[in-house]
Amino acid sequence: MYVLTFNWYRELYTKSRIYEEVEIMAREVLILGATGKIAGHAIDALLANGNDELLLFTRHPQNMNVVDENRETVIKGDVLNIGDLEPAIERADVVYANLRNPEITQQAKNIVSLMEKYAVKPLVWISSIGIYDEVPGKFGEWNNEMLGGGQEDSYLGTYRSAADVIENSTLDYTIIRPAWLTDKDEVDYETTAKGEAFKGTEVSRKSIGNFVAKIIDDPAPYARKNFGVNKPNTDGDKPAWY
Repeated sequence: MYVLTFNWYRELYTKSRIYEEVEIMAREVLILGATGKIAGHAIDALLANGNDELLLFTRHPQNMNVVDENRETVIKGDVLNIGDLEPAIERADVVYANLRNPEITQQAKNIVSLMEKYAVKPLVWISSIGIYDEVPGKFGEWNNEMLGGGQEDSYLGTYRSAADVIENSTLDYTIIRPAWLTDKDEVDYETTAKGEAFKGTEVSRKSIGNFVAKIIDDPAPYARKNFGVNKPNTDGDKPAWY
């Protein structure tokens, strides 16, 4: 016959609490370009669900609207400056890059080199529709005309180069290629894989932000994948609002 003492129960309870705390332990999510509109929607979704701590990296901290001081830390810095970027990546568990810059290829190189240095694996990277000439028909022609398809120094050329840097890394990246963006208050999207023809012409920033948050919440199913993202049933020669 075994007699279970109070100390045994206390030890069992303590161990169960430790396991529970490990399971729900908050991660630090580094958001590069945190003042962007898509990033704003992603931040809202992350704060509403889960307990991750958000590191909001931006060149313009005065433009940040912090909602939860216990979970949001604003970091002033420039992704092109290794001295700014390194300490932020060193402490991160997940990185989400929401960047728009003529030097985006160099930004990608800086991010990849530091993430590999500190063994930070998950990266969500916002790219652009059309970088693989994957948009069919008249909309594809219009998209290339607007974004400079085929020219290395064009918008599409630099975003393609940056995406190549990401895909040639050892990171567990997820690349997102949004359709033309709207500010509609809706979450309504579908995805296509790299190598498939792009669908639709537009998608809301809120949809992309929510997709980003979904990936950050559980990166594994999306690791080393590349998605086009659009609102269903928006096919046409150009976005309806353009």
